[in-house]
Amino acid sequence: MRVPLRGPSSWTEGVIGFLASAGAVVFVSAAIAVLKRWMPVLSLGVLYLFAVLPVSVLWGLALASAVSVASMLAFNWFFLPPTHTFQLRDGANWAVLAVYLATAVVVSALAARARRRAELAEAREREAAARAAAELEAEALRRSDSLKTALLHAVSHDLRSPLTAIVAAASSLANPQVTLDETDRGELIGAIRSEAERLDRLVGNLLDLSRLRGGAAEPHREIWTVDDLIARALDELGPRGDRVEVVDAEAPPVEVDAVQLERVLVNLLDNALKFSDRHVTLRVEARSGGVLLHVTDDGPGIADREIVFEPFHSAGDGAGAGLGLAIARGFAEANGARVWAEDAPRGAHFVVELPVAARAPVPT
Repeated sequence: MRVPLRGPSSWTEGVIGFLASAGAVVFVSAAIAVLKRWMPVLSLGVLYLFAVLPVSVLWGLALASAVSVASMLAFNWFFLPPTHTFQLRDGANWAVLAVYLATAVVVSALAARARRRAELAEAREREAAARAAAELEAEALRRSDSLKTALLHAVSHDLRSPLTAIVAAASSLANPQVTLDETDRGELIGAIRSEAERLDRLVGNLLDLSRLRGGAAEPHREIWTVDDLIARALDELGPRGDRVEVVDAEAPPVEVDAVQLERVLVNLLDNALKFSDRHVTLRVEARSGGVLLHVTDDGPGIADREIVFEPFHSAGDGAGAGLGLAIARGFAEANGARVWAEDAPRGAHFVVELPVAARAPVPT
């Protein structure tokens, strides 16, 4: 890639460069007029380099070369005898003038070359940044497409199954040709309610994931006891909460967003209940600086302890959209807590570590 030497890019910039060049020559000439009282005038000609350099850097070699020539002419006219003429009384002054002129031209050329290299480096940096931005944008689009595809695949089954069940149950209830007793009618109504709650949980999980991805899950922390948090989660689970065996222990209060921590516990317990035919255990353990909540089940266990927290990872048919554990970890981290999976001799073992409240609860 070729980067041309930068010259005046417009008539206005050219006028500014000309005026600045003339001003630089006048300024240096005035400085020499003051300094010649204390220093030999021949040694002061090098000061014109201070006029050449900025012009070379800002406006390029052509204008800097003109300043070099103008500087030497001004030096000859004002300071080399006979003054106010372009003649020189001493032949050695010609050599001095020539050296100064050559030096000014060389310095201006070097400065222009350095500026050209800087412009080239800047142009390459801009090109690299533009290329990188394009690749980040392409990667973002690719990831967005992958996310949308995964979302459609994961959610379509979870949406279709309860909707099919609801439509079938509602159709049976509304069909006058179908004879139903009170037991059958109650079972159909219960199925509609259960599947509607399943849809509500799916929509809630999708909204939670959207909030976490968008950075809108700002927690409102308050001081809670661990027992209260567990009670909220069990109430949310409804009748399924009866299958959760709580092994309680004395634990200090924690400072968290109760709604978000409720989602953490509900999702972990819901996941355990889904894969367990027996009771699920929720054990409380107090440790220095934190409270651990252990959720264990007797299901098939976990093949990969990290990938289970990825969105849309599902353990198999009927396991759901794979959002619960990802949301649990997201809300836990938003509250300064942690969630991880541990090895277990059988089933799955998840742990939530809650931060102990830094201040004491206000008595009520």
